[in-house]
Amino acid sequence: MKYILVTGGVISGIGKGIIASSIGTILKSCGLRVTAIKIDPYINIDAGTFSPYEHGEVFVLNDGGEVDLDLGNYERFLDINLYKDNNITTGKIYQHVINKERRGDYLGKTVQVVPHITDAVQEWVMNQAKVPVDDDRKEPQICVIEANPSFLFQLGGTIGDIEGMPFVEAFRQFQFKAKRENFCNIHVSLVPQPNATGEQKTKPTQNSVRALRGLGLSPDLIVCRSAKPIEMAVKEKISMFCHVEPEQVIFIHDVSSTYRVPILLEEQGIIKYFKQRLNLPIEDQPSDLLVKWKKMADRYERLLKVCSIALVGKYTKLSDCYASVFKALEHSALAINHKLDLMYIDSTELERSTEVENSVKYHQAWHKLCKADGILVPGGFGIRGTEGKLQAISWARTKKKPFLGVCLGMQLAVVEFARNCLNWKDANSTEFDPDTKNPVV
Repeated sequence: MKYILVTGGVISGIGKGIIASSIGTILKSCGLRVTAIKIDPYINIDAGTFSPYEHGEVFVLNDGGEVDLDLGNYERFLDINLYKDNNITTGKIYQHVINKERRGDYLGKTVQVVPHITDAVQEWVMNQAKVPVDDDRKEPQICVIEANPSFLFQLGGTIGDIEGMPFVEAFRQFQFKAKRENFCNIHVSLVPQPNATGEQKTKPTQNSVRALRGLGLSPDLIVCRSAKPIEMAVKEKISMFCHVEPEQVIFIHDVSSTYRVPILLEEQGIIKYFKQRLNLPIEDQPSDLLVKWKKMADRYERLLKVCSIALVGKYTKLSDCYASVFKALEHSALAINHKLDLMYIDSTELERSTEVENSVKYHQAWHKLCKADGILVPGGFGIRGTEGKLQAISWARTKKKPFLGVCLGMQLAVVEFARNCLNWKDANSTEFDPDTKNPVV
């Protein structure tokens, strides 16, 4: 088994999930079987109880596991089916160790972070990496592990995220257990470009790599994220100060589509590097799968026809809250050669109370809804914003606009029909009114 650990530096949210997914896609295109594990150092057992604003969307797996949204990226990019144990949290690890301690498995020893927690992390990774995730049910050959949040948050500092430290130590030990030819560390860092000077700054990356080395992990590849393409002089500077060869520094700038990222990685020789570094039985040239991927990325950028969809939800301030809904719509639009124009509408802004408090917001929200080609009302919890969703559903029905209700959206579609077509004025879901005389849901 080969292991590729993807860590992050400087800030979170710089695209480690997309980088990890893209690396997996490239290796899968070379004919290898790939699986993925996501590490989240929060103490929650899983993502199921999170507010969407706290951690984005909760992605639900085939086995019912409620996990981090990055596992959705892995499944979409790699065309695999993951399991709840592919998402490791501090809560899961501590619960596992405490259960063993209660059973007496440690034979009265003092249970400590090192070695018991760190050993549990390593065992979990090794066991889960062997679980088949493809349709052919064969054991994977490569496991891509993404550690999040970033181990090194502080801009220009060397302070680690305290929750993540046991995982850092676990992988410091694990690199020797797995052997060098089976373990590779990729560090994703930010190269900011302040508007005042326009100069691309390497100091945050230097400090981030130095901090990682201080914790016992040395990056084999440094992936530099930036808004614009990075100049060669910057690459050479990072190479010199971070103690890696220039070909071990890879640039990923902001692109029009995340589907372009595997292409950028492949163009910078990552296949050849992995072949040598991990002694992989692959060709230097990309396979037909990557050629098809490139054609898809090219087609995505050449789309001319536009399809506009209004997404009427409660958590529209953060697009990650509806990541899977957005991806499903985006893939559907691409399949019929259309570019998706997804308009996020806060359902509360469609309500009469908003018209009184802020008429501009109210009319802007209704203008978006009226010009949409289709309306989608996704899931959610609680009664806030449901009146606005009912208004949007009623509009879609009376104006014969294509409509899709998902989860709560479907519940409210039933409620709206019962109230306005069957004249059951008190029709409701028992989720909102347990005592309703017409519990249609």
